[in-house]
Amino acid sequence: MSRPNHFRASRTLMVQGTTSDAGKSALVTAICRILTRRGLKVAPFKPQNMALNSAVTVDGGEIGRAQAVQAMAAEVEAHVDFNPVLLKPTCDQGSQVIVAGHAIGHMKAAEYYAYKPQLLEQVVAAHDRLSNRYDRVVVEGAGSAAEINLRAHDLANMGFAEAVDCPVILVADIDRGGVFAHLVGTLDIISASERERIVGLVINRFRGDINLLKPGLEWLEARTGKPVLAVVPWLEDLHLEAEDGLSRAGDSTGAAGGLNIAVILLPRISNHTDFDAVRLHPQVNVRFVRDPKELGAADLIILPGSKHVRADLDWLYERGWSAVLARHLRYGGRVIGICGGYQMLGTRIEDPEGVEGPAGESAGLGWLDLATTLKATKQLHRVTGHCLLGDTRAPVTGYEIHVGESLGEGLEHGVFALDDGRRDGALSEDGRILGTYLHGVFDHPATLNVLLEWAGLAAPAPFDYDAHRMAEIDRLADHVEAAIDWSRWPLSEDIPISADPIKA
Repeated sequence: MSRPNHFRASRTLMVQGTTSDAGKSALVTAICRILTRRGLKVAPFKPQNMALNSAVTVDGGEIGRAQAVQAMAAEVEAHVDFNPVLLKPTCDQGSQVIVAGHAIGHMKAAEYYAYKPQLLEQVVAAHDRLSNRYDRVVVEGAGSAAEINLRAHDLANMGFAEAVDCPVILVADIDRGGVFAHLVGTLDIISASERERIVGLVINRFRGDINLLKPGLEWLEARTGKPVLAVVPWLEDLHLEAEDGLSRAGDSTGAAGGLNIAVILLPRISNHTDFDAVRLHPQVNVRFVRDPKELGAADLIILPGSKHVRADLDWLYERGWSAVLARHLRYGGRVIGICGGYQMLGTRIEDPEGVEGPAGESAGLGWLDLATTLKATKQLHRVTGHCLLGDTRAPVTGYEIHVGESLGEGLEHGVFALDDGRRDGALSEDGRILGTYLHGVFDHPATLNVLLEWAGLAAPAPFDYDAHRMAEIDRLADHVEAAIDWSRWPLSEDIPISADPIKA
């Protein structure tokens, strides 16, 4: 069960999964934090990501949200090289393709498949730049390591690992069942050279008595010849910003007498991590609602970002949301639109060049006096500034990721004054409808309080989302560090072997 000697000199370690949502993102986040706390300069990396949650980098590009979180864990500024290829789905068979932080166009699945050979060289070049600048590069694979239909020209999993000649850890989720079949089946499907590349196995989200699992672990090691590096126990109520889906985030309820917020679950919702700060606030209940019949009591309704704003606006009308929102406002409720949701609140949305779909124009909800024209160039900005609601001048931080420009008299009632001299957002004349292009608008504790008070929450309790996020990353790192058998770690020079894990 010895590991290949030539991997000991590698600066790169890759984490691949037997399935989607096996725990790759969390494990990479934890490893980045552990190695950083031990004094190494670490870079996260994902060759190809498919996600609608994204972030703006220090060099003005766009990458997947998971890599931005991993950069936080490594205490480095997020850079486009951390995620050189990002796919943002616009329909079941097509995506916007983002390379080196910038969109190059929309492609159907077959078009992208034919284009992939041209991308591997760029992906490897991005990795090599990181390898030259950092002590370690910790790589996250995508989906399953054994996707038979995607093996040709693969740049997300083993295709990348073989291109840079790095070792791989394979992780599986025991909570979903069939963990031994997942691991053995994956190893059986991949090629002999790829099996040699796997230097250890990790079993994630274990609940129960580890002694009852040991016979299975012994069988697994004998059957595969691969060491089990860790059995990571279930970590209750971990908050880690989601790469894409809402499956492990969900609603937050239980704040008796608190503020009730409903987020409309658009078919193409993007950057739902915008609502993590309010979802975690102790005085706020947040629900993601698709059907208007399930709305229930709501003080505030939020229209989130959208990857296909006109199509999602059509969906709102078809589902009857426009009438529901109008009734909500008549009874004194509040509405916030963020990014695409902000554009929907205006009088119209024009797409003359067919940037997001067929060229054309859609009537907006008409509650803010502004119109939006979608344009091919995407706006990507990190921003700071202060809030103009009330007289608090509360600091605001966030980022813009949008196509299109909004113009109109409604912009005279801006919501945020940005440090670059611009004004962002609009507030209706009655003060009950607010729109902004800023993602992450709830993250700063001062502005979070201002917005919650505006929405109707009396005396919001202080909540520092950034501090909570970093505390959760440290909790995850402690948890994983204690579970790993460091004597079997594939890059033993990374970690001084000790009976007790070294804490920060």
